[in-house]
Amino acid sequence: MKIAFFDTKQYDVPSFEKFGKESGVDFKFFETKLSEDTAQLANGCEGVCVFVNDSVNSAVIDRLCEMGVKIIALRCAGYNNVDVKHCFGKIHVLHVPAYSPYAVAEHTMAMLLTSIRRIHKAYDRTKDFNFSLNGLTGFELHGRTVGVVGTGRIGRVFVDICRGFGMNVIAYDKFPAEGSGIKYVTKDELFEQSDIISLHCPLNDESYHMINENSIAKMKKGVVIVNTSRGALIDAEALLDGIKERRVGAACLDVYEEEADIFFEDYSGHIVADDTLARLITMPNVLVTSHQAFLTEEALANIAETTVKNITQFFESGSCPNELCYRCGSVENCRKQRAERCF
Repeated sequence: MKIAFFDTKQYDVPSFEKFGKESGVDFKFFETKLSEDTAQLANGCEGVCVFVNDSVNSAVIDRLCEMGVKIIALRCAGYNNVDVKHCFGKIHVLHVPAYSPYAVAEHTMAMLLTSIRRIHKAYDRTKDFNFSLNGLTGFELHGRTVGVVGTGRIGRVFVDICRGFGMNVIAYDKFPAEGSGIKYVTKDELFEQSDIISLHCPLNDESYHMINENSIAKMKKGVVIVNTSRGALIDAEALLDGIKERRVGAACLDVYEEEADIFFEDYSGHIVADDTLARLITMPNVLVTSHQAFLTEEALANIAETTVKNITQFFESGSCPNELCYRCGSVENCRKQRAERCF
């Protein structure tokens, strides 16, 4: 089985080569992202393997189908960059629903602690032998209220971490986790009551720009917003306004709505054209990492192993439990009811 692997990074190759060789999957690694201009690189392949910033729109899907590509194997959980509806009846879509919830949840807490205890600023100072503590006063997490939006696997692990710090946890999820002991509230109640808001939900029509001018106006003054999920959950311009108006006390962003042409690349010697991102980074109370939350040795191995298993299951057994389906509009849940291909 030959699979075209797009948006390849150095850290991707070892795990995918290892599991690929063990399972008879031959990956052709390309540094370029999948787009209408690069889809031709998949010619002669049975499938493509893509990541969060590859563009899998209707034109790309049609081109892949013309070349006989049978599957799109996402090496991530999210699929907002894939036109799943257009795929139905044409090409099968597989994803990795869970790889390491601990990786993302731990990075979320790492960002939060770094921000509120000014660890990044202290590190910069001591590199210059500046040991002053002026301006480094933070606040304790114990007793604070954290609002967790989305209580899937990652969200629940983050809840457990927060409980370990003695925090008061409230959550919002359209589908609450039964038996979790989590206190669920409405979305507005979460905005109004939380000292810290952490986003762990998928991006869809309902969650797009969930953090916006109206929702920020409902939040406590000085609220800390953390996003390690999908960039478009936050309206970046509204976030900037909230920071300038001193309503948002801090923001920790591992994702950004317009990250596709910026994140994962080295632009240290260039002028970044994205004015919104540039302004966010200049804010002293904004911490940005470049979609790094998933990046642990354990997660990379799990992603590669599950992706390869998805591919081999699909071609060898005729179905894959991690296929995304549009047959009933339930995308992820449909597969739980049928042990067969989507179409």
